[in-house]
Amino acid sequence: MSAVGYAAVAVQTGAVVGGAPLLTGLMRQVRARLEGRAGAGVLQPWRDTRKLLRREPIAPVGTGPAFRTAPALLVATTLVVGSLVPLLSTDTPVAGRADLILVVALLALGTVTLALAGLDTGTAFGGMGSSREMTIAALVEPTLLMAVLALSLPAGTTNLPAIVADAVRDPSRLASPAGLLAAAALTVAVLAETGRLPLDNPSTHLELTMVHEAMVLEYAGRDLALVELGAQMRLAVLLGLLASLFTPWGIATSASAAGLALALVALAAKVALLGTVLAAAEVFWAKLRLFRVPELLAGSFLLALLAVAASYFLSGE
Repeated sequence: MSAVGYAAVAVQTGAVVGGAPLLTGLMRQVRARLEGRAGAGVLQPWRDTRKLLRREPIAPVGTGPAFRTAPALLVATTLVVGSLVPLLSTDTPVAGRADLILVVALLALGTVTLALAGLDTGTAFGGMGSSREMTIAALVEPTLLMAVLALSLPAGTTNLPAIVADAVRDPSRLASPAGLLAAAALTVAVLAETGRLPLDNPSTHLELTMVHEAMVLEYAGRDLALVELGAQMRLAVLLGLLASLFTPWGIATSASAAGLALALVALAAKVALLGTVLAAAEVFWAKLRLFRVPELLAGSFLLALLAVAASYFLSGE
C-alpha cells in the first residue's frame, strides 16, 4: 500500500474531527438565518468545545464506570467508523476491514454505551432518554443494515469501499428502484441515528420531547465536550457515508495525491450541501409525537426490505 493510501486515512480522520463542529456550526447558522436571527457563527461549536475542555468534569454521586467511560468510548467508536468508511478514497490500507456489519456494530456500540451512561445516573431523565434511545435504535440499526445490503447485492460484497467503487463504475444502479428505495430508507435511518428532526430535536430540553439530550443532561466540562464532539462527528460521518453511497462522484478510486485533493473538496461540498438542506428542512418540520416515531421507523425498515427484494429480483443476483 502506498503512502497516499495512509495519507488518505489520516486526512479523512482529521477532516471528520476538524470538520464535524464546522458542519454543526454551518447548520445552526443556516437555521438562524432562515428564522430571521443573526446566529452565533460557523465557528461557535469549536469555541464551545474549547471552553468545555478547559473545565473539570463533574460526575453525579453514585455513578460508576459506565457513566465515566461513555464519552471517550463514544468518540473512539465514531473515530474508528470515520476512518473505515470510504469518504475520500476506496483504496486505503483499512479498506479490507470496512465491512458493513462492523460499521453498524460500532455505531450500535456507541449508542448502547451512551444509553448505559444515562441509566447509570439513576435519574428519571437519564432512564427515560435511554429507554427512548433503545426503542429507536432497535429499528434504526436493522434499517441501516438492510438499506446498504440492497446496494451490496449487485456488488457481491458487504465491504463498503467495494460497494462505492462498484457504484462509481456503474452509477445507473443508483437510479434503479432498489437504489431509490434504499436511499429513502437510509435517509430516515440517518436522521434517527443522529437525533435530528422530525424524530428528535437536538436543541430542546423539554421533558416530553427529549431523547438524546435526556441521556447527557448530567455531563459537564470535558465529558460534555466529548459527548458533543462525538455526536457532531457521528452526524458528519453518516452524512458523508450517505453522500458516498448515493453520489460517489469525486471519490478517489486509486492511490493518487491529486485524486485525494479533489475528493476532499468534493466531500466538503457534498456534506455541506446535505447539512444545509437538512438545516433548511428542519425549520419547516415539526417534531413527530413520540408514539409516531416507531411508525416512521417501521416504514423506513419496510422500504429497506423492499429495496433488498428489488435488488435481488431485478438484478438477478
